[in-house]
Amino acid sequence: MAGQTMTDRLLAARHSIAGQGLAKSVCKATTEELIGPKKKHLDYLIHCTNEPNVSIPQLANLLIERSQNTNWVVVFKALITVHHMMCYGNERFTQYLASSNSTFQLSNFLDKGGVQGYDMSPFIRRYAKYLNEKAMSYRTVAFDFCKVKRGKEDGVLRTMNAEKLLKTLPALQAQLDALLEFDCTAQDLTNGVINMTFMLLFRDLIRLFAGYNDSIINLLEKYFDMNKKQCREALDLYKKFLIRMDRVGEFLKVAENVGIDKGEIPDLTKAPSSLLDALEQHLAALEGKKGSAANTPTQSASHRTDVKSGVSALSSTSTAFGSAAQQAEGVEESLRQQALADEEAAMNIYKSKVQSPTSVAAPTTNPFLVSSPTAQPILDLFAAPAPVSEQLATATKASDDLLQLGNPFADIFSGAPAQSAPAPAAVPPNNMWMTNGFNNGAVPASTNSFVSDTAFSSVFGAADNAAQPAAAVPGAGVGAGGQAKVLTGDLDTSLASLAENLTINKGTTPPVKGVQWNSPKNTGKPGQTGWSPQPMAATTGANYRPMDFKWT
Repeated sequence: MAGQTMTDRLLAARHSIAGQGLAKSVCKATTEELIGPKKKHLDYLIHCTNEPNVSIPQLANLLIERSQNTNWVVVFKALITVHHMMCYGNERFTQYLASSNSTFQLSNFLDKGGVQGYDMSPFIRRYAKYLNEKAMSYRTVAFDFCKVKRGKEDGVLRTMNAEKLLKTLPALQAQLDALLEFDCTAQDLTNGVINMTFMLLFRDLIRLFAGYNDSIINLLEKYFDMNKKQCREALDLYKKFLIRMDRVGEFLKVAENVGIDKGEIPDLTKAPSSLLDALEQHLAALEGKKGSAANTPTQSASHRTDVKSGVSALSSTSTAFGSAAQQAEGVEESLRQQALADEEAAMNIYKSKVQSPTSVAAPTTNPFLVSSPTAQPILDLFAAPAPVSEQLATATKASDDLLQLGNPFADIFSGAPAQSAPAPAAVPPNNMWMTNGFNNGAVPASTNSFVSDTAFSSVFGAADNAAQPAAAVPGAGVGAGGQAKVLTGDLDTSLASLAENLTINKGTTPPVKGVQWNSPKNTGKPGQTGWSPQPMAATTGANYRPMDFKWT
């Protein structure tokens, strides 16, 4: 199985069309390709956990939904993505998984699609159980054991009081047991997906056991000050610690066999067996059992000496695991700092290329920046309109504006045109298409690309602007010379004048002045003499009586 499958591509395309960027990123990180999730997808999802406008429940539910797939590769990669985000993402993600009831229900998962699916299904079930236990431990103690502060002076588990420590250690042991139950060998690590899982578990094991070792040291230092019940619980926890130490050693051997650098694998130093005997004898003395000689001062002093020797041995183990954990965190921190430095360098290069908007050499393509205040006229949309005389003076030809309504913005921008000598008209070459098919002369030059003045006047009538008086009264319908004067800005008058100019045979038909809105007068019909219309009786007067109808 090489490359993304058609199902992955169709699913990503569907999320792209729907505008679901987060779902697309989750789909990209959990494809059916037999490699671990790519770093760029994991980094983007980690970045999403730090963004306040990204829904953490939606992100977690998308990953849980992907873990319900029938393909073992998709399920395994979904679990890896969740684990990676719990380790390196924002703590809100872990908090949601710990507080919600939506856990990974994969205890019966089995991929029957192939032999490799049968082989990988048990590891998927164990891995899902570990992630559930990791979230459960966070719900119990309200912090992550892998991220807790370690150290002798200010370590959380090293300085915890005895009562709280006895309640915290069972949660830590349960998480460590779930990790050790993964139980893989070097022969099982046959593909990139399970290899990435093993590396994440290895790093968690280093941090977990470092904290576990600190808590046991704290427990041993306070053992002789506990009561009988607490000593019994502490002794039981120490016996379990010895068993888990052996299993941790086996896990580290597998890590060494798969090629992990020996410098990253810490050394395990076991406590002497005499320590366990001293603890048991002290508990027997507290219970008052027969044959116990732990209550003598000499025996008590020897027991304390054994505890000190055991604590020193465990301290060396704690130091080794702590150094390994810090080394891993240092490598991750160096990579993070390198990424931040590269991003800052790229930003500085970009800032050096982009000029400041306030500089004198700013590009002229910015319409909001001008070199001087007097370079362009400032448009005042709320200023009073210009006088009519100026509007008429700036008008050009009737053919430039069919209705001569004018453009107030164009009039403002145009201003008073500068007087310049007219350029000589260019004589175009002879063109049969422009001479109505007869190539008998040069076509006269016209400054209007739409239509000539002569052709416009022959259809719409001549509009001699020069014949009009300078102070024309707005609203006048008829100008000098009997020609209709269209005024700028008056729509009704302009339409009426246009209708008058379009009248056929306007030489014989008298011009109609104004529009007759009332009913015409009653006049005699042609061919009838001595006839006059009878006015209808008023029906609204006081003496009006309706006609009576009688039925017989």
